[in-house]
Amino acid sequence: MDITDMAWPLDGAGISAFLRSLPARPLLLGLGEARHFVDALGEQRNEIFRHLVEHEGYRSFAIESDCLRGLLVDDYITTGVGNLDDVMERGFSHGFGASPANRELVRWMRAYNEEHDEKLRFHGFDGPLEYWAASPRQALTGLHALLDGPLPCTRETLDTLLGPDERWTNEATVMDPSQSIGQSADAQRLRLLADDLVALLDTQLPRLSAQDRERAALYGRTAVGLLRYHHWMADTSAARIARLSGLRDAMMAANLRAVAGHGPALVFAHNLHLQRNKSFMSLGDQQLEWWSAAAITEAHLGDRYAFLASAFGTVGDDVAPPDTIEGLLSTLPGDRFLVDARRLSEAITKPAARVSQDFAYFPLDPVHLDLIDGVVFLKEAGRLSGWN
Repeated sequence: MDITDMAWPLDGAGISAFLRSLPARPLLLGLGEARHFVDALGEQRNEIFRHLVEHEGYRSFAIESDCLRGLLVDDYITTGVGNLDDVMERGFSHGFGASPANRELVRWMRAYNEEHDEKLRFHGFDGPLEYWAASPRQALTGLHALLDGPLPCTRETLDTLLGPDERWTNEATVMDPSQSIGQSADAQRLRLLADDLVALLDTQLPRLSAQDRERAALYGRTAVGLLRYHHWMADTSAARIARLSGLRDAMMAANLRAVAGHGPALVFAHNLHLQRNKSFMSLGDQQLEWWSAAAITEAHLGDRYAFLASAFGTVGDDVAPPDTIEGLLSTLPGDRFLVDARRLSEAITKPAARVSQDFAYFPLDPVHLDLIDGVVFLKEAGRLSGWN
């Protein structure tokens, strides 16, 4: 089968040709990771983003990292406050600050902004959580500080109800819901106060600057989202993990809709968060399912969302069998391509599902190939780093 006419070179011309092939200009272009911490993919992402900025009018970048920590990175690239070492250490979650590609991206965005009046923006769009979650203190007190009276409570009341952050960040709650304080009387009171503060924000928008409106809205949805997440951390039902996974993706989706309000953005995250189909996970004898962040986002944006999944022919010692999608793409001449996934799905019949020996690599699912707009394909994943 000749698939060369379905592939573009993975360069600026190829990216622009892909964008022109879409039914509408995307507000959010998702670039998915089949595996975190693939250095070659991070480098390729940087090249794609530079082209989008310089030739396609993109001005925002969003990454699967803590949305509140991301404020430090955004402040640095827009104003120069802080220094690069500190920003990389404190401005990312999940260990992403150690990525050389992320460091180079932040450095380039800062350099670009020093020479241009129209500034690039950086956004973390994950919640401040793993499977456990952060204290809602920063979000609640940050929102409270931006509002004017009469307020529903004092800062002292918030601090008293929050108590020590350690009781919120207890990692043992992942396996033991009884250790969560998410359904305590203090937490329930905080959920009501968070709701009142968000409602008050709506009544005070005219008095706030554009920057304060944006930051207050982020604080508000993060506070509400974290308190909701903590509430269900204390749940003891069989639906607990699926609900928590869905809540995390819903928080991501809310942040992505806010990013879209700034104009076209490149979004970089795991394929699982950017896919259109449902997510599934086996847990014992349970089959858990929930909608991904991008699936929720697309319900709002429609065809203004587009998805590029990444895939690799060889990951470490794991080589794609020839009857899989990755095996077929490995026959293309050259090392890196952007492939029209919808045309590919129409042209191939019943490819085998790849089972990777690398537990951290998520192969393309042949069943859902028609729900992907394009595939960023690298024949070799190359150097791997990080925890997964």
